[in-house]
Amino acid sequence: MAADQTRGEAARTPDEIRGEARGTAPVPLSVLDLVTVGAGYTAGDALRTSVALARLAEARGFHRYWVAEHHSMPGVASSSPAVILAHLAAHTDRIRLGSGGVMLPNHAPLVIAEQFGTLEAMAPGRIDLGLGRAPGTDGATAAALRRTDRLNEGADDFPQQLAELTRFLDDDFPDGHPYRRIHAVPGPVQATSPGGVQSPHRPPIWLLGSSGFSARLAGLLGLPFAFAHHFSAQNTIPALDLYRESFKPSAVLDEPYALIGVAALATDDEREARRQVRAAALNMIRLRTGRPGLVPTPEEAEAYQFNELERDFVDSWNANVVHGTPDEVRAGLDDLHKRTGADELMITANAHGGEVRLRSYELIADAYGFGASA
Repeated sequence: MAADQTRGEAARTPDEIRGEARGTAPVPLSVLDLVTVGAGYTAGDALRTSVALARLAEARGFHRYWVAEHHSMPGVASSSPAVILAHLAAHTDRIRLGSGGVMLPNHAPLVIAEQFGTLEAMAPGRIDLGLGRAPGTDGATAAALRRTDRLNEGADDFPQQLAELTRFLDDDFPDGHPYRRIHAVPGPVQATSPGGVQSPHRPPIWLLGSSGFSARLAGLLGLPFAFAHHFSAQNTIPALDLYRESFKPSAVLDEPYALIGVAALATDDEREARRQVRAAALNMIRLRTGRPGLVPTPEEAEAYQFNELERDFVDSWNANVVHGTPDEVRAGLDDLHKRTGADELMITANAHGGEVRLRSYELIADAYGFGASA
């Protein structure tokens, strides 16, 4: 299967995957946008913040900007990554854009190949296709998405779905395959039509995970790997070790390349950072107890009476959120890089309001000496 996965990718250039560290940052820094919606704001407000944040990230030198698929969560307006990425592509010029990720079991591989082929046509050489195997929601919503209640089948079939998606992206099903005459358009088939010209780029595939399954699969296939440290910190180092130990060089990569998602929030005042992450933790408590809603205000979180179990959760959750002044956040990110050896840090800033999130990325860029905003 590894040969199937890498067929057609010999032209992949390293800089489509590997980033360049800027300023004094130890590795490239990138952005993970959950398109969070705070109490008192609309989804439209959140999406306008995403446009502003993508433009800021591009101007300040962040390497890539990903959005993640979630469903049935009032406080997360990223149910349609491909739609959001098309909008962001129209408002940016250089920064890499991608999914972090699209949940492959929720979709037919052909549909994903068509969506990301379209994105590649809109923003040639700038699109990443990050894939996950979790539903990105609760079981009932996943059943509605997939039109079946046999949810384990999608996760168990992930390697086969991945191979099929790759074949569609490369348009190279073998003779005799039932899909041999089916083509993802936009895609390579257009170059074989009379007078056809097709872009040499196709989105590089990343595997995403919060445990060992995708880490091992990414290693065996020689693909880049993204780990969700921001909500599975206890598994980060074991998963990265497994990825590196399993890695086999491919036409995509000659050595492992792993990024980790990191929850980080910098504010001008340390107290404000604590207030914001407390509100984000309350939002997570509600989500995990079946009461998803909009991200509460810091004032609501300050007035909330946490019980003992909830206080323990807040302490545990916020221990993995790098937050505070810009110098404190820089030190925390540097320490995390040293502990994990990650090749790239992808920062997600969870806060009630968009202006706080925008300010956080500005402060982090300043702390590392990135270039000034354009």
